Amino acid sequence: MSQTKRHAQVDLLNGPIFLSMLQFAVPVFFSSVFQQLYNTMDTVIVGHVLGDTSLAAIGAATPVYDLLIGFALGLGNGLSIVTARSYGSGDNNLLKRSVAVSLVIGAGISLFITLLTRVALYPFLQLLHTPEEIIGEAYSYVSVITLYTGVMFAYNLCAGVLRAIGNSFMPLMFLIFSSVLNIGLDFLFIAGFGMGIRGAAVATVISQAVSVVLCVVYILKRAEILVPERGHFKAGKDLYKEMAAQGFSMGFMHSLVSAGSAILQVGINGLGYLTIAGHTAARKLCMFCLMPMTAMISAVNTFVSQNYGAGKMQRIRRAMKCAYLYNAYVAVGLTILLLMFAPDMVRIISGSGEPVMLENGAMYLRVVAPFYFILGLINDTRTALQAIGQKILPIISSIMELFGKILFVAVFIPRYQYMAVIFCEPVIWCFMVVELLAAFWLNPYIKGAKKGTKSNSAY
Repeated sequence: MSQTKRHAQVDLLNGPIFLSMLQFAVPVFFSSVFQQLYNTMDTVIVGHVLGDTSLAAIGAATPVYDLLIGFALGLGNGLSIVTARSYGSGDNNLLKRSVAVSLVIGAGISLFITLLTRVALYPFLQLLHTPEEIIGEAYSYVSVITLYTGVMFAYNLCAGVLRAIGNSFMPLMFLIFSSVLNIGLDFLFIAGFGMGIRGAAVATVISQAVSVVLCVVYILKRAEILVPERGHFKAGKDLYKEMAAQGFSMGFMHSLVSAGSAILQVGINGLGYLTIAGHTAARKLCMFCLMPMTAMISAVNTFVSQNYGAGKMQRIRRAMKCAYLYNAYVAVGLTILLLMFAPDMVRIISGSGEPVMLENGAMYLRVVAPFYFILGLINDTRTALQAIGQKILPIISSIMELFGKILFVAVFIPRYQYMAVIFCEPVIWCFMVVELLAAFWLNPYIKGAKKGTKSNSAY
């Protein structure tokens, strides 16, 4: 314990709530920035060096990439919930057993997805109605990424267990190093070696692998509380079942969101490659803009999990109100920024001067920005529900999102074209937020905390 305490851990169980959440969230924010650089630098360099067609190919491959990233993040976060609860309850034996179970589940899922994508990847791109002129490039890019799915899962598991004990700083350090490496390799493989879009994928995989190695070495040397022994892998059927349910629940939830994006991409793919390219650039900018909120989601996940394990339900209530207020301020700032500079930002990301592309991308950002506060409410509340052991209610919101996007692709996009794409998610978010807020704040544990009731969770 003493070794981990010396290395950038944040105490989320005691003291000021918002300050500790912010201390935890800041490194996560910068981690998100550098992690997003993996894919965004691919987009920027491909757009500038290879042109709009290759940029559209990256966009067409993005739903597959996001599906994998979403599941990897969800699985890692779900498994780390039990680890964080164990840490909050002070049970170090359970903590090590939860890490051992995470490794077993992560390895099994990585192997399964790698084999599945070898068979289903190209048909899936065809199912998305990827245009013939870009499907070859899109496949060459994402086939490399999916071949090394295990690398992606390994990083998210390692970062997840470190964050579960309050250490969000060291994953940031590893990502900074590997992201700089990724940028250098992008230029080398794409512009230097002439590997085209495939070179961007190779650079991403190599950089991710470096971050995994750095994480593992650090855990072995400096976070020994997380290192399981052989006996911890015999964790018992109940723990395997609980962690599999928690991990798959959150992974499935993220996958439903990504599946909805893939379905929405079907509608976008029918609008021409310039629209695809403009939307791709706008979505990359959107991911960067949402990173302050994404960081708070991670803080909510760890804070609520640890305090739920410790039975400190009143701290959870206060933490959620702090997170909501934080998101309101961030959403206002982002809305002002995008209303003023959206076209210039799309031009910088895409490297294109095509008017149709720039206009579509800017219009998407300006319309969606005012709804970011609602999205923040959705993500924080959904994560908190998972952290207190609710596995089904968060998934219901993701199912609502999935079916909403199916409805837009089938009915509204053919009629209203790109304008329907723009309003699709904001409209759906308004329905989702009602279900999630009711599910969380009417939960017996959360309502009871108002009167001082404690959780008696085993974790």
